[in-house]
Amino acid sequence: MSEPETGIKPPSSELEERLAQAGNLANTLENEIGKAVVGQKQVIREVLTAFLASGHVLLEGVPGLGKTLLVRALAQAFSGQSTRIQFTPDLMPSDIIGHTLYDMKQGRFDIRQGPIFTNLVLADEINRAPAKTQAALLEVMQEKQVTIEGQTMKTGLPFMVLATQNPIEQEGTYPLPEAELDRFMMKVTIDFPSEDEELKLVEQVTTGKTEDVLDVSNLSQVLTSEQAIGLQQLVSLVPADQKVLEYAIRITRATRDWPGIIKGAGPRGSIALIRTARAHALFRGSDFVIPDDIKIMAPSVLRHRIILSAELELEGTRSDAVLQDIIDQISAPRL
Repeated sequence: MSEPETGIKPPSSELEERLAQAGNLANTLENEIGKAVVGQKQVIREVLTAFLASGHVLLEGVPGLGKTLLVRALAQAFSGQSTRIQFTPDLMPSDIIGHTLYDMKQGRFDIRQGPIFTNLVLADEINRAPAKTQAALLEVMQEKQVTIEGQTMKTGLPFMVLATQNPIEQEGTYPLPEAELDRFMMKVTIDFPSEDEELKLVEQVTTGKTEDVLDVSNLSQVLTSEQAIGLQQLVSLVPADQKVLEYAIRITRATRDWPGIIKGAGPRGSIALIRTARAHALFRGSDFVIPDDIKIMAPSVLRHRIILSAELELEGTRSDAVLQDIIDQISAPRL
């Protein structure tokens, strides 16, 4: 529990107990998913952090690293529903959100809901669809609702979009609009597993199986959808000192006039940074946010919200390196 001299108002004993229970439940959820998704511990933690913070994730990585499996495992662990949408150049907005269909017998138009009406949506290779189709996700990602022919319908709760894009294949892709990129709370990079992890993965897939698909049916249901929503509500109650809030904002604002950055993060970046830091504190088993929570979450939250200059791009400088310079040079508060 926080000490009085930190300046953070200590949570009530009831809230402190609820946060401790929530932290244990979050770690149990993480461990359960880890039984199906071999390796990728950091990816699992970051995706779950966004999930608890009620945000969406953009996953970047080559095919075959378990992105679909991760979504299925998460849905299985909280008895939620999941859908996978393969984005292609000919995909239409109605293929995502749904459409109206005339019923000859009833003499009326009926609304057929699209695959977006679920808990977890895997938008696979999202940058292969044109901007018009990508824009179909804007309303649902922000408002968790869809409007079809003037009728507004809510999606399932909890609701999360995990979109994937391939960093290698550029032909036949469309860049994501800045407005849509900003809707993603985090951009998570997924890399190849280590040699030991790959060995474990191969053994798990090939032993006694004729297909290369990992089964998630054996995963235990760790929590219900209602409990998942409760965890998301509790995350917003994790105390954060005013100095920590100001520290997060200073990091975000620094991206707007930092040398080598031609476009910095907006206020939504500051909001996402605080929300994910609260969720990260919950995973740590803490009842308050510390500056290290901000430092750890900043790269994933801000890397897709900044645009580097052409000079840095030509030099091969990555956005994470620039963000690390910012984090290193902005002094953290002492609590």
